[in-house]
Amino acid sequence: MRYEEFTIEGRNACMEAFRSGKTIDKLFILDGCKDGPILSIVREAKKQDTLIQYVKKERLDQMSETGKHQGVIAYAAAYDYASVEDILEHAREKGEDPFIFILDGIEDPHNLGAIIRTANLAGAHGVIIPKHRAAGLTATVARTSAGALNYTPVAKVTNIGKTIEELKEHGIWFACADMGGEVMYRTNLTGPIGLVIGNEGEGVSRLVKEKCDYITSIPMKGDIDSLNASVAAGVLAYEIVRQRWNAK
Repeated sequence: MRYEEFTIEGRNACMEAFRSGKTIDKLFILDGCKDGPILSIVREAKKQDTLIQYVKKERLDQMSETGKHQGVIAYAAAYDYASVEDILEHAREKGEDPFIFILDGIEDPHNLGAIIRTANLAGAHGVIIPKHRAAGLTATVARTSAGALNYTPVAKVTNIGKTIEELKEHGIWFACADMGGEVMYRTNLTGPIGLVIGNEGEGVSRLVKEKCDYITSIPMKGDIDSLNASVAAGVLAYEIVRQRWNAK
C-alpha cells in the first residue's frame, strides 16, 4: 500500500497515523516536552519500535512545512516494510535459492532506490536494511526505484549481524563487498546467497564483516579507489547472476 503523505505534523495527526497502522520511520519530538499528548504519542511510537529523536525547536521549525508542528513531526514510510520471512517466502514461491541484498548503512536515498531497482532486475528476492543510521523508504527512494518497490520486498531490522546469523540457519551464505577481498570472479557466489553492501563512506562495518563467509572485491583499474555504492551493488549482483546462469 502506498501512502499519500510522508511528513505528518501536529499532535492529533501523528497520533492518528500511529493508531491507523501507518508505518512510521522516524518521530521527531521537541526536546524537553513531556505533556500528556506528547507522552501518548511516544508510547504509541515505542509500541511500533519507531525511531524517536528529541530535537530543538529550531530543527522542528526548519523541518515543518505547515508551521504548525506543535512539537512533533513524523516521517511515514512511502511503502510498507516486509518481514525477513516474507523475503524467504518470495524465494520459495519462485522455487529458487534465496538471493538477498543486505545493506549495512546506506544513507543516500538515491543510492537506496537505485539498489532496490538493481535487486529487482537481478532477480533478488528482497532487500534488508537497518533501522538506525540509514535511509528508509522515503518518497525519494520510491521514485528512484522506478517502481521496483512494488515488487521487491524490503525488510527493516534492528541488528544486521544478528539477522545474518539467523539467515545462515536457512542455509544462506554471505558475501561482503570489500576492496581487500578476493576478486569476485574467483569467489563462489552460487547457491543461496546474501550480498552485503556497506555504507557509502565507511563500507561494511567490522562486526558485520566478521559474520560474512566471503569477502569479495571488484577489480579496479582506474585512478580512484572505489565505486559508488549502488554501482558496486550492481556489478556484484550481476556477477551472482552470471554464476547462477552458468551453474544451471
